[in-house]
Parts: sequence; C-alpha cells; structure tokens
Amino acid sequence: MKITADTNVLVRASTMDDPGQSALAAQTLREADIVAVPLPALCEYAWVLRTAYKRTRTEVAASIEALLDTPGVHTDESATRKGLEALRRGGDLADAVIAYEGLWLGGEEFVTFDRKAAELLPEIGIPARRLAS
Repeated sequence: MKITADTNVLVRASTMDDPGQSALAAQTLREADIVAVPLPALCEYAWVLRTAYKRTRTEVAASIEALLDTPGVHTDESATRKGLEALRRGGDLADAVIAYEGLWLGGEEFVTFDRKAAELLPEIGIPARRLAS
C-alpha cells in the first residue's frame, strides 16, 4: 500500500492522544510500503505540535527526524533538513521550507516582513531580506 499521510494522521500516530484514531493511524503508517509526506503536511505537523501540544522546538525536530528515519517515508528531504536547521536555531520550519523551495523554483532571495526569518535564513544559506516601509 502506498499512501499520502494527512497531518492529522501523523499527529495521531506520534502523540497517541486518541486511543482509537492513534492506533489506527500508527497501524496504517506501519503497514504502508510508502508513506508520502508532502511539505505542507510536514509544516502543519510542526505547527500543530508546537501550538496545540506545546512541544519544544527540540521535541518537534526529534519527531520529524524520527519520521525521516522511518523506512518507506518519502518527503523532500533537502527542504526538510533546511527546515530542521532553522527550527533548531529558533526559527520556523515552514519559513525555511518555503524559502528553500523558492530557491529551487528559481527565486534568488526570500522576502518577508518577518524580522527573525530575514535574520536567520542567511545563517543557513538561504538569501533573505526583510521588507520594511
């Protein structure tokens, strides 16, 4: 079986917060030959763990690393690794993933109103500029 995992399936399997859904999610992920994890689902996953479950950046990064290390899990590993690097430095996984993918698509710099992202992204090799009025 080859599946694409929705964010809520990833969250249930990792948090085990709902006995029925968590067991079903974990079983489905274990039984799949391929689990495709699109970048938007990965970004949502990190956001849900940080906001709803109050997980630390370190805990979220470890959870994503464990997901990447799971046989059969497929995602854009390069973008995810940049996102993890930003997350570990106090930044946002989604900002780094978006900026990295933008480079791949032909953009030369990430522009944002987010001061923290504009400062952090160049530290991990992604040109960024803060727009200010």
